[in-house]
Amino acid sequence: MLKLARYLGAYKKECVLGPLFKLLEAIFELLLPTIMAAMIDNGVNRGDKDYVLKTGGLMIAMALCGFVSALVCQYFAARASQGFGTALRNDLFARISSLSIAQLDIFGTQSLTNRITNDVNALQIGVAMLIRLVIRAPFICIGAIVMAMLLNMKMALVLIASVPVFILIIALIARASAPLYRSYQKRLDSLAVIVRENLSGVRVIRAFATTGKEKRRFDSSNDALADTALSVGRVSALLNPATTLAVNAGILAILWMGGKMVGRGEIMQGQVIAFVNYIMQLLLALIVVSNLVVVFSKASASAARVNELLETETEIGRIEAAYDSPTASAEAPAIEFARVSFGYDGGMALRDIELRVERGESVGIIGGTGSGKSTLLGLVARFYDATSGELRIDGAPIRCISDAELRAKVGIAPQRALLFSATIAENIAMGAAGRIEATDKDLATAARIAQAQEFIAKLPAGFQTRVERGGSNFSGGQRQRLGVARAILGNPEILLLDDASSALDYSTDAAMRAALRETRRGLTTVIVSQRASSIRDADRIVVLDKGSIVGQGSHEKLMNDCPAYRDIIASQA
Repeated sequence: MLKLARYLGAYKKECVLGPLFKLLEAIFELLLPTIMAAMIDNGVNRGDKDYVLKTGGLMIAMALCGFVSALVCQYFAARASQGFGTALRNDLFARISSLSIAQLDIFGTQSLTNRITNDVNALQIGVAMLIRLVIRAPFICIGAIVMAMLLNMKMALVLIASVPVFILIIALIARASAPLYRSYQKRLDSLAVIVRENLSGVRVIRAFATTGKEKRRFDSSNDALADTALSVGRVSALLNPATTLAVNAGILAILWMGGKMVGRGEIMQGQVIAFVNYIMQLLLALIVVSNLVVVFSKASASAARVNELLETETEIGRIEAAYDSPTASAEAPAIEFARVSFGYDGGMALRDIELRVERGESVGIIGGTGSGKSTLLGLVARFYDATSGELRIDGAPIRCISDAELRAKVGIAPQRALLFSATIAENIAMGAAGRIEATDKDLATAARIAQAQEFIAKLPAGFQTRVERGGSNFSGGQRQRLGVARAILGNPEILLLDDASSALDYSTDAAMRAALRETRRGLTTVIVSQRASSIRDADRIVVLDKGSIVGQGSHEKLMNDCPAYRDIIASQA
């Protein structure tokens, strides 16, 4: 948790003044039993009404001052904890946004969501408790013992003897609860994954009648989470009874010893009552300490998960210092793969790719499932970095091109076009990425090229039509056309179409490619497609098989020289 203390740097005032006001409240609270003892011994026992009223007024004033001090501390704690959480979430979101696709897959969507929500919430609670109670609770414990010693040293020994018992109880509970909280967070991530898969795949589950199986899978994960939560609850439930038992034993000892001492005239009744109040204050402070142990155990587990994410170095997006600032070369190809290989954990996806895509050239890429087509485009968009070899854009190594410059040069339309909960205009305008101010004319032009103008015009609100979550109010083909419009709006130099017309009929697909050729002359286009017809009129066709290039050239050349291409054509004939 100390690694995250830097997020409190902007709230030094709150972190100092908050505990000070809480300390002031604790001082008032510690003085009250002694003043009450004096009121009983010197006022009530002697029948001095004026003394009782004056002392009672003083106690009320001290209680009000303590109340105001507590409110001020609460205000400072809220400011610091909320500011801490806001800054931490911003950094976590920035870190998540910078990770590569492979790293995001390793963490998992649900785990990342839980870290930026549940784990940060746990840390915020920990910060608030740190300011409000970490100083107050130990001060009350020590102060109660000191005040008791000032009243009567012999009876104070009872309080002193009880402290090691309390510390032992709290230490045992803390040691048992910390690993349980870490296990709980992991099981919560697993359950969230199952819920997300079931909600997103509900059609498949119902189509194949696997509802019962998924229910059993959910029940198993949910039961494991519940068992862990019950284990945490059982351990935590021991805190209050154990501390209460120890303190009540101390109260019995004080009453028994105090009764004898009052009978001998060694102390007065008010002092016995003050001792009982002090041991009750000690009890309440120790209960607070025990609850703090639970809060900080949970916060510690969350801090470890948050730090793991913050300390993960992104695999992409860095500009390599070894290179000088790149300058575009007019003679260099738009894209050049120089013996590029790339591998996932499961094996190599691309092997020794040698490929040059000239400026203004249209290149089609085709191959069987798992041949590496989408991975190749992912390297150009720098979703991943090559395992070996070098990829160059306009003659400059892609590693030394800034992310902003790369996004301005390269536009990509994936097969699964993800739309956001906004208007159609706002979704298409994302393609500008703040580089240009997209006008209505620009939006209409991009939609017309992508063959989306026709169905948008039929909508009552046109470009201002709201897109539901994930684009669920549009068909797959409509979503793909909006994705292509978004990719070409920023007028990129290189356009990557990753099977972005798979849901379109043949005539719409052909019309979109014709519109691109007519309106975007000089645009370098790389088209990945499973359909041979979609890339047949490309300047060059590249055939991939098992991560390697097995042929490239025109349709006629490949039909003569490339058996893999002939097999694809034959399968689609």
